[in-house]
Order: sequence, then structure tokens, then C-alpha cells
Amino acid sequence: MQAESVALYRKYRPQSFGDVRGQEAVVTALEGALKSGSIPHALLFVGSRGTGKTSIARIFAAALGAAPVDIYEIDAASNRGIDDIRALREAVHTLPYESPRKVYIIDEVHMLTKEAFNALLKTLEEPPAHVVFILATTEPEKLLETITSRCQVFQFKAPTRELLRETVIDVANKEGFALAPDAADLIALAADGSFRDALGVVQKVIMASPDTKADADEVAAIIGAPKGTLVMDVIGALHERKADAALAAVSTAAAQHIDMQFFMRLILERLRAVLLIRHGAEDALAHVRGADRDALTAYARDARSPINSKLLGRFLRAAEETGRTAIAALPLELAIIESIAE
Repeated sequence: MQAESVALYRKYRPQSFGDVRGQEAVVTALEGALKSGSIPHALLFVGSRGTGKTSIARIFAAALGAAPVDIYEIDAASNRGIDDIRALREAVHTLPYESPRKVYIIDEVHMLTKEAFNALLKTLEEPPAHVVFILATTEPEKLLETITSRCQVFQFKAPTRELLRETVIDVANKEGFALAPDAADLIALAADGSFRDALGVVQKVIMASPDTKADADEVAAIIGAPKGTLVMDVIGALHERKADAALAAVSTAAAQHIDMQFFMRLILERLRAVLLIRHGAEDALAHVRGADRDALTAYARDARSPINSKLLGRFLRAAEETGRTAIAALPLELAIIESIAE
């Protein structure tokens, strides 16, 4: 299938507040400010990567009446020094070219040096009436309190797994590509709360697929995730106290160059589902289908199953260590051996 040359996250970037997904509180507040005319001179957008901070900043800038020539986007990761901010301080005093306001969008603002922060602070304290600053950051704890206190702060939520799943199915359909529900769910999990990452994975799948559809196993092979059967092999072996079978599944995953952190996330999700079902939370299986659903339900109903809160706690600790060791699979292997040895 011929892939679009433009990145999907750019192609489907929201162009209006009505296009924005999952940030209703932020959109409502910004639309209210526009309606009342109470426009802050400095706004701070806080949220994890790929949650729409820059997109909404652009939409808000346009809604303020700023023409493209009067919207300035600055990447603080590349323009982080005192000289860069001094140049900005001088530029803000010039009048807009075509608009009532100039808007400066400073992305990754936490990357500025201390000296640059101090220079920016002076501008935020007494900005020209025709200037609006929109600062964006994924790490607000790195900002000076004096910067934060001079901004109206907007907290962006990471999209839910359900919203990401709906989004990737919708975008894939618009591209003439069919994603099976379990394939879309795997992409949503891999995206880890980022619209941008989710659409990046969709594009990768579309480019790599030999046809115009993909199921979960095909997606897993393309993105380096384990097949569902491999995850369930570990869960089943834990339930049956068979260390050799569980370790064999881990060995297979390592041989296939599976991302061990992602493998661990999938295992944790299944273990968690067993515990939640056992305690009456049937919706814990909302993302699981078919034989896997039946197996997890059976494990939950078995009072003799060793899958319990203590075991889950051990795997949680192993997950924290995964990726930090010289042998990626070692924390998982130890968790398996220790759990079954008890």
C-alpha cells in the first residue's frame, strides 16, 4: 500500500477546537477566555509528550486573530541560551505585521538555561500589550516558580487507552486501512499516552503491511511487540507453577528481539486482570478477547492459583528494573523463579 509522504500526526493534527480530542477542560477554559476577552498575557501548557500542547497553542493563537506571520514558534531545546532570549526580548516590542497580537509559542521551555529563564522572567513581568506567550513543557518541576506564577497554567491529560484506540482506528480508516480491534488496542498500549506516538505506529504498520488490513499478530511483528500467545504462555506457566515453561517463553521473546519493557507491561496487564476479576471487577477484561479472556477468567476463579497480590508486587518491582540491567530479561526471569520457588 502506498504510504502518504506526510507524517500522519501532521496530516491529522487538529485545526480547530472542535477537532481536539481528550482535552475538554483545556478547550472549555480557552474558549471561555476568548468569549470573555480575558486573555492572559502568558499561558503555560503542561502535559506529557504527544498530548496536543503545540496543536492547541496554534489553534488558540489563530483564534486570537494572529496571522501565521505573527505567530512565532521557538524550540527551547535548540534556542535555550541567554542570547536567544535577549533577541526575543527585543523582538517582542515590534508591532505585529498583520494582526492585533503577536503570539510566541515556546516549546520545551524547561530546557532554557538559568540565565535565559531570568531574562524571560523580565519579559513576562511587563510584556507589551500586543504580545501573548504560550509556554509548553513536559517537565514543569524544572521551571522556576517565578515563571510559573506569572502564567495561567493549563494541565493536559494523557489520552486514555480507549481514546487512543478509537483515534488509530479512525485515522487508519481514513487512510483506507483496516485495523482489527485487538491490533488497535496493541497500538494504543504501545503509544503510552501519546497521540503522536500512536499515529507514528499506525503509519509504520501501514507502510510495512503487505495489504490493507492488519490483526494484532501482524502489528506485533511490525512494531517489535510480543504475540499475545507468548504473553499468555508466561501467565499460564505462572498459574501452573511451571518455571521452565515461563522461562522458555521469555527466552523466545529475547530471541525475537522483543522489547522487554513492553513485554513486561503486557504481562503486568494480564496479571492485574486476574486479580481484579477475582475481586469482582469484570470490566478488567475489556481489552481482552477470545481464548485469552476465558483463560484469565479461569485463573481468577481458581482459588489455588498462585497469581496473587504478592506475585503482582514482585513483578511490579521487576518492571522497574527492566531496562536498567545489562541483560534485559534478567529482572523478569528472577521474578518468575522467585515466584514459583515459594
